Amino acid sequence: MTAYEIAKPEDAKEYFLKLGADISGAKIMAEKADMLFLKIKNLKTPAVNILKQDALSVGAELAVPSGVILCEKESYDCLLFGTKRQLARLAKKEKAQPFGLKKVAKILESLLVAKKFKLKIMGVINANSDSFYSGSRFLGAEAIAKIEQMAADGADIIDIGAVSSRPGSKAVSQEEELNRIKDILNEIKRQKLYEKIDFSIDSYTPAVIEMALESGFNIVNDITGARDERIIQLAASYSAKLCIMHMQGTPENMQKNPHYEDVVNEVDSFFARQIKKCENLGLSRENIILDVGIGFGKTLEHNLALLKSHRHFTHFGCELLIGASRKSMIDMITPSQIQERLPGTLIIHAKAVERGASIIRCHDVKEHYQAFKVLEKL
Repeated sequence: MTAYEIAKPEDAKEYFLKLGADISGAKIMAEKADMLFLKIKNLKTPAVNILKQDALSVGAELAVPSGVILCEKESYDCLLFGTKRQLARLAKKEKAQPFGLKKVAKILESLLVAKKFKLKIMGVINANSDSFYSGSRFLGAEAIAKIEQMAADGADIIDIGAVSSRPGSKAVSQEEELNRIKDILNEIKRQKLYEKIDFSIDSYTPAVIEMALESGFNIVNDITGARDERIIQLAASYSAKLCIMHMQGTPENMQKNPHYEDVVNEVDSFFARQIKKCENLGLSRENIILDVGIGFGKTLEHNLALLKSHRHFTHFGCELLIGASRKSMIDMITPSQIQERLPGTLIIHAKAVERGASIIRCHDVKEHYQAFKVLEKL
């Protein structure tokens, strides 16, 4: 007799089918095998006690601080965990409960039915001379050649911008941004390169965005997080996707003592507000991409918290973009120069994909394509 551990629920499900067991049973088994953990903040004390009993009744668990049973405080933080099957049953129970538990039920259900999107690699081209990584800077004909190379290397999307957003960088005029990028946009349009690969414009300047959309681009990558309604309206009118990124402050000041009470909760609330704003202006949720903004107004601890909880943001039902390529958080973990940070980049992006990300924004397309083809088999 031999025995060994199966690492992932999907592998267990595959083996279950190989055994010749009933197919419908495989689905039930998978739901029993996959665990979810939900951090709940400031839940009213009566709700905590109700949720504790309901969780136990379905085989799940709610970890609570001591003193809850005595109602020493008005609200508490707690940790809910169980299998997908258990939490689905719990969600049905909480729909009928008061004290904010209906909201808990809604979040549970959205996590349990989170959409799965095709994995896409987004290559980065900067049409400026001051982006933080010199290996991403390409102008004119060089940029067109790099686009063709990235497409051959496995990119699904090319993200092009003309203004650096590195910490400490300053905004440039609309005229300067247009001057830097217009020749590239015109050449993409002339050669109809948008028929071969998707293009994203990395800008928060409406005139630049409109020119890109007129040139065949179908994604707007807005680091300011759709704060300008004109950008939302442009995306909607061209039926383009809009990537909403979270940033505290501006590139010039964002890394000057960033502070959050709870970074995951605050980024989640920001996304909720901006998605509602977009939908009110005619942009459907299906055309919204979310980016937690690694390194944009965040300390290392903030970045790590967002990456560890990345799966949480799938509850919005939007594609999630991750962009940690060669960023300084890697240097904070293990001292390294920008050109030495590819291994750390690959690990961060792999973990983010395991936790719900489906668009990887990176400088090194060929290496990412290979890594994720291997990961897919594992």
